[in-house]
Amino acid sequence: MKKNMGSTDKSIRILVAVLVGVLYFTNLISGTLALVLGILAVVFLLTSFLSFCSLYAIFNINTCKIKR
Repeated sequence: MKKNMGSTDKSIRILVAVLVGVLYFTNLISGTLALVLGILAVVFLLTSFLSFCSLYAIFNINTCKIKR
């Protein structure tokens, strides 16, 4: 897998995942919404740590800074 996510993109995804976790553990979200957002948060964390997003690869998007 070739990295296709930049540091800003990864930071935003981690921030969103943490926010969903906080909302869940403070009981501000529950039920189906909590389940869907929880799955999305896990996907965001995984893609952030791998620096690879399969949707970015499908649509040929790359947010990494190019080193020259």
